[in-house]
Amino acid sequence: MKLNERQIEQIDAQIKRLIDSDSYFGRMYRDAGITGIGSREDFEKIPFVDKAALRDAYPLGIQAVADEEVVRIHSSSGTTGKPVIIPYTVKDVEDWAVMFARCYETAGITAGDIMQITPAYGLWTAGIGFQAGCEKLGAMAVPMGPGNTEKQLQMMQDMKSTVICATSSYALLLAEEINRRGLKDKIYLKKGVIGSERWSEKKREYIARELGIELYDIYGLTEIYGPGIGINCQEEKGIHYWDDYIYIEIIDPVTGENVPDGEEGEIVISTLVKEGAPLIRFRTHDISRIIPGKCSCGRDYPRLDIIKGRSDDMFKVHGVNMFPSQFEEILGMIDGVSSEYKIDVAHDEETNRDIIMITIEAEGRVNFENTAQTVRKLVKSRMSVTPNVAVVSVGTLPRSEKKTQRVFDHRD
Repeated sequence: MKLNERQIEQIDAQIKRLIDSDSYFGRMYRDAGITGIGSREDFEKIPFVDKAALRDAYPLGIQAVADEEVVRIHSSSGTTGKPVIIPYTVKDVEDWAVMFARCYETAGITAGDIMQITPAYGLWTAGIGFQAGCEKLGAMAVPMGPGNTEKQLQMMQDMKSTVICATSSYALLLAEEINRRGLKDKIYLKKGVIGSERWSEKKREYIARELGIELYDIYGLTEIYGPGIGINCQEEKGIHYWDDYIYIEIIDPVTGENVPDGEEGEIVISTLVKEGAPLIRFRTHDISRIIPGKCSCGRDYPRLDIIKGRSDDMFKVHGVNMFPSQFEEILGMIDGVSSEYKIDVAHDEETNRDIIMITIEAEGRVNFENTAQTVRKLVKSRMSVTPNVAVVSVGTLPRSEKKTQRVFDHRD
């Protein structure tokens, strides 16, 4: 997508305000001789920033307003290195709620809906973001937070919740419990708004079928407000994102060069009006593409394709680059296999070779040995690596109330 004149003016204003605030990024721009932008060419000379820079500025070095203007902080859900602290002003909080309410409206959710919110509250942006958007829309929030599945199911029935907000991992757990307990005819869910982690088509189909609901992918990250900066519409032809609040470009993750619309690469986001912690050219490491043209739903907002994964999700075995999405695609081809899996990578000292073990779930009606052989052959043919494969019964692998870790690398 090309920067329009309005967006150029907004980014120019953001850069000038960062410099005036003498924040971490303001000093970085000043030291680089950057005073603003007046064109797309100027914009593309702005250096990228990433989470490492945010950690360097810990705790509040990226803050671009006075302390008196900050009404809230949030922190990213990552577990490595220093946490990333993001300050919000009153306007930031309001803008985020407006975007989130727009997501709900895009999903066909109305003030008459009852929304059960299961993501975590606190420093994480999810729970409070889902709730603020719900209240902005005028719907009823049931702010459960994660866990206590017994209570979740009870409230779901008693409150007659019509919308479930969750990670895909917890939505799967709830769907399996509802199925196991025979509660499908006792719940009133119509829609699910799912975020915070990429999920396979097989998992999507299972959740939609078992809960009898329409599913919507909501997109966002703590550094850029939080979830709510985009969502797919009922046409299911990509994620509409709100280009009056953010500008998105897609770059080649290796060269850093912009790629044409329609071509896959890494999502880079610039905030247009954020006050507390503006970010210009923030590398998300999420992999997707901008879908060219206008959506058949009639909305003018541009679209991202579904998030394929993250550039930093890649791991290497025998010199071969691998992504979890590649394994999910293979599992989606095999009858009787669930969406859940675990990958363990280790080094065998005796043979001086890396080994990969894939643990998958399968229904009791299929032959586990034949299923393992099928997975082994497909991985070998597609990735040139022969894995060990263990097949276990459905429900054996742990379920998560938040995000599910898939890859465990035991190598030093």
